[in-house]
Amino acid sequence: METSLRPTVTSPALNSATTTGSRIGTQAAPAPVPAQPVPDATETAALQAAERLVAHAPARRSQPHFDTRLQGDVASAQQARDYLDRVASQLESVKAALSARIAGMKSGARDLEARARQLSATLAARASQAGGSVDAALDFSIGAPAQQRFRIGGLDAASLQAAAPLSLSFSIGGAGGPQLSASFEPEMSAEQIAARLDRTLAPLNVRAGLGRDGRIEFSTAEANWPAVRDSIAISGRDRVGTEAVAPDLQLQDLNKGNAEALRQNLRDVVQALERVRRSQAAASAALSAASLRAVEPEISPEALAITAQDFAATAASHDYESLLAITSALVGVSRERVLALLGMR
Repeated sequence: METSLRPTVTSPALNSATTTGSRIGTQAAPAPVPAQPVPDATETAALQAAERLVAHAPARRSQPHFDTRLQGDVASAQQARDYLDRVASQLESVKAALSARIAGMKSGARDLEARARQLSATLAARASQAGGSVDAALDFSIGAPAQQRFRIGGLDAASLQAAAPLSLSFSIGGAGGPQLSASFEPEMSAEQIAARLDRTLAPLNVRAGLGRDGRIEFSTAEANWPAVRDSIAISGRDRVGTEAVAPDLQLQDLNKGNAEALRQNLRDVVQALERVRRSQAAASAALSAASLRAVEPEISPEALAITAQDFAATAASHDYESLLAITSALVGVSRERVLALLGMR
């Protein structure tokens, strides 16, 4: 009988048991322990490289950053630019028709009426066609919804200064809404009063400031305007009246009036065109910025190795949810497609 052993990696305990079994012939030999395969040089190098990657990897692997607002910002800026392009084109047409009307051309009146009507319809559809980021003054807001400016009846700096010291509580949405209070002292300036109102009303999504005429103006998102208009209340006065501030653009009744009125209409259209051009530039800049955000940074070899290691570990596990996610993601991914993608790099 051949008693020599093949070279294997065995433990000292196994060697001891084998020796004891040889001395006592009547005792059954223990079950042999399967020999572990010895990794070759290539496998050893790969294992060492993986260990180095794991050793130098951060303790908490960073997850990819997903900009959840990117898609909304891109869609809003694209809609705004398309809308502003349309308004600019129609303003140019109205400008040309006004010039022809002022010059006394016979076709001027007919063209002006049709083009002014078309512009009026486009301006009326702004809320639904401009992506929610172009306000009634045709100003584009980057990363913010279009705002509605308004005033609250009887609430101005002069009346608050005269009634000070005074404390007022504000609420929106009826009795169940939060009550926010602001105090006013006699020595406060109009700017300080506006700033106090702004800090107080900010949690209600209402901001305050001084308008061009020095009066206190409030603003809120156009989508929030109906709720503010119908339910804003002040302590001691219950629900208060609000008045929307009309935009400073004068683009109504462009086809009516005498020669002097038509010239003023032409000046208004030119000013509106300048504002629209600025808004177009702002919308284009917003799209460019969104494009830069959409460019994914180049992944380092270390990060790729960690990702591959995580994928291999997940694929080797027996967790049903993980395996289901992997198989679902790989449906339709053939070897030819992978090779084609690799060839494009």
